[in-house]
Amino acid sequence: MILTRRWALLTAIGTVALLGVTGCSAPEESIPGATDASTPSGAITVYNAQHEELTQAWADEFTAETGVTVTLRNGDDSELGNQLVQEGTASKADVFLTENSPAISLVDKAGLFAPVDDATLAQVPKQFQPSTGTWTGIAARSTVFAYNPSMISADELPASLLDLADPAWAGRWAASPSGADFQAIVSALLELKGEAATSDWLAAMKENAVVYKGNSTVMKAVNAGEIPGGVIYHYYWFADQAGTGENSSSTQMHYFKSQDPGAFVSVSGGGVLETSANPVAAQAFLAFITGKSGQEILKTGTSFEYPVSDAVDANPALVPLRELDAPVIDPSKLNSTKVTDLMTEAGFL
Repeated sequence: MILTRRWALLTAIGTVALLGVTGCSAPEESIPGATDASTPSGAITVYNAQHEELTQAWADEFTAETGVTVTLRNGDDSELGNQLVQEGTASKADVFLTENSPAISLVDKAGLFAPVDDATLAQVPKQFQPSTGTWTGIAARSTVFAYNPSMISADELPASLLDLADPAWAGRWAASPSGADFQAIVSALLELKGEAATSDWLAAMKENAVVYKGNSTVMKAVNAGEIPGGVIYHYYWFADQAGTGENSSSTQMHYFKSQDPGAFVSVSGGGVLETSANPVAAQAFLAFITGKSGQEILKTGTSFEYPVSDAVDANPALVPLRELDAPVIDPSKLNSTKVTDLMTEAGFL
């Protein structure tokens, strides 16, 4: 069975690489990152800020099908993104995976990525790709407002994320501003509404919001009735519901929709380092996790994130992406440095 799967994957890699080459008019040798029909082998190191269980499942199946050994170096978005920038061309990383796009954009702006193979990009819809073409979306998550119906009625829910700046919301909502998740949401607000509006919103948030550390902690506080509502990503709620539900049983989720900043869908990213010692295997790994097999692992796993491939539907428990009416944002424009500056000025970091 493993040999059959391996042959199928190697055939697919050769096919998509050939498509990537023949779809371009440039000479074959001028296409950076092209894998041709080369067979992936050896080992790669992945700097991983994605969910460890998900990436381990990707790595295990990729190894089973190709024989390539995958070593994961786990950390959070900001930690690993800044480390890669510091390491520069001396980095031993082959692939970088993130939970949110600002950290991978930081590495991209430092010029450390090789272009993603064209055939890999063809597997991912344009809204989940940066305009640079040097990394790609691998998963997605939606912003939501988790609330306790015993403390707030449906007709009182905020129509927009911006409504939470109103003094009427003072002490009635929570967030975890120190984490990369919330900073990505603020980064989307900055791109959609500009610096002045974002600075004003953060100043109002400083007055209104109750600060917790971690999205799960925010959800637990809402569930326990400590606070009426909080801004989190959707998958925390679904993951708890799939388990005991003890930290979400008294909560519901409100989706902002209407292309509001609060409807922002954050893109998890993946890219191959230009200095990779094994670019063939690194590109093949990125092709695998964005392809049907890798996205099926995402769908059936316990992370409850959205697949980015059109070839794979989301977990049926999730609200379909097409119903979220999320704003369209070029992930490469999400600015982690400016956001951290603004959040520091507001007193959150």
